[in-house]
Amino acid sequence: MNNIGIISDKDFEILNEPPFPRPYFEAFETPLRIKCIMDYFEKENLFEDNRIKKIPIRSFEKIETILALVHTRYHVDSIKYFSNMGSGSIGESIFITEETFQLAKKAVEGTITAFDSVISGDINQSFAFIRPPGHHALRDVASGLCIFNNIAVGIQYLRKIKKNAKKVAIIDIDNHYGDGIAKFFYEDPNVLYFSIHEYDFDQGELGFIHELGENEGLGYNINFPIPPKTTDKYYLEFFDILKVVFSEFKPEIIIVACGFDCHYTDPIGNCLLTANSYIKLTQKLLTLANNVCNGKIAFILEGGYSLSALPICSYSIIKALLGELVNLPSQEKIEFPEDLDISKVITKVKDELKELLRDYWPII
Repeated sequence: MNNIGIISDKDFEILNEPPFPRPYFEAFETPLRIKCIMDYFEKENLFEDNRIKKIPIRSFEKIETILALVHTRYHVDSIKYFSNMGSGSIGESIFITEETFQLAKKAVEGTITAFDSVISGDINQSFAFIRPPGHHALRDVASGLCIFNNIAVGIQYLRKIKKNAKKVAIIDIDNHYGDGIAKFFYEDPNVLYFSIHEYDFDQGELGFIHELGENEGLGYNINFPIPPKTTDKYYLEFFDILKVVFSEFKPEIIIVACGFDCHYTDPIGNCLLTANSYIKLTQKLLTLANNVCNGKIAFILEGGYSLSALPICSYSIIKALLGELVNLPSQEKIEFPEDLDISKVITKVKDELKELLRDYWPII
């Protein structure tokens, strides 16, 4: 029987309200993101299921020492300073309130709690509903709504302090490339990063297939870019490659950087997924994890800004982990017109990426 841990805190539903009205990009990173999820769980009586465990976030007295495993002292002090001021400008698409440092710190602690509870065997899988997101945050720069790199800090905590996870695999399904995670582990052969993200094939940007890592990490940074308007029909084409690589790598835990901004209702993404893609992906991941790491998966919320999609997609993933069907609402049963151009782009990406990876993963 799968036991699933839900990690969150009321502070995520209340604190760090953006000071901007719409249509500012920053305005979408709001406490309502977490509140709508938790309210939906309560409405669906999710916590009455004895397989679902509410896990309180562990507080760390030496959290700044843990943050220093990834971030510079300057970066941490800057966030504290501007939070004490109550405002400030510290990076691209970042807003600061007097609560920013407090909440960003708790997001890291929630991520560590999610990792710890799975690695220890207390539960089979976990899902941390935290904010602000983290996968764009760099060593000394906050960026793209991200203050601290929650997943990178959590991984380094497991490896450097707890010393109980030597090999970690990440699948990043946020609509945007997780450049912060990729850059931090770009030369590390013990952290495999696999990102599926919307990509501008006309202009070009970070997150293309040739970015494979460097030195000992060569072959351990894998990008599967997809075009705007990608639908459920084509989205999971990446999984054939991921399955082979993760099976060969044999991580001790699979971490999902779980953004929902590829959903068709999301205000800042351009893909056209429904909850069905997240259900099918979760089913495939669970089967894979059962084969390679005793079912150990930790989902960490990243992006996703549609207040209608967030609760449905989150609930669907949890139900999929439980092996149960979800009765999706009518708006999740939409079928978009077939676009053969998208099919051609994804097929080309898949074929070229396989060719690039054969030198590092011979079984592809």
